[in-house]
Amino acid sequence: MTDFSPESLASIGPREFTQLVKSTPDAKIAEVMASEKRTKILDEVFNRMPTLFRADRAGDTATVIHWIISGGPGGTSDTYETVIENATCTVTSSPGRDPKLAMTMDGLTFLKIVSGSGNPVMLFMTGKIKTKGDVTLATSIPKLFDIPKG
Repeated sequence: MTDFSPESLASIGPREFTQLVKSTPDAKIAEVMASEKRTKILDEVFNRMPTLFRADRAGDTATVIHWIISGGPGGTSDTYETVIENATCTVTSSPGRDPKLAMTMDGLTFLKIVSGSGNPVMLFMTGKIKTKGDVTLATSIPKLFDIPKG
């Protein structure tokens, strides 16, 4: 499998991404996600989110979700906004709307969630994911996206 880097993520599909996260040691992912490379990795993941969105499962869902990814260089956090409305999904790294749900987690936890290699309920119960707002919405997020199973 390829090395865990922004360049490798740009050239692989969702299923390969899942395998890459599963096969890379947590310490290596945490190291990369604490470096300057994290922005490119987060951008790559969030830019794919609308393509993995399942409008057929969204129904009349209208919501704003903020993903706060902690553990960046110098203790920084990055916030991305996902807006689901009118059977579409849009994402921005410049949040402008009040969220119905805000989730805070470190980069490793985030990548485990979006790759399907981490159990969101267990990560929440162990305090790896902190939520503010509609917790019920958090439980429905996986059904709204095609999260690869590897």
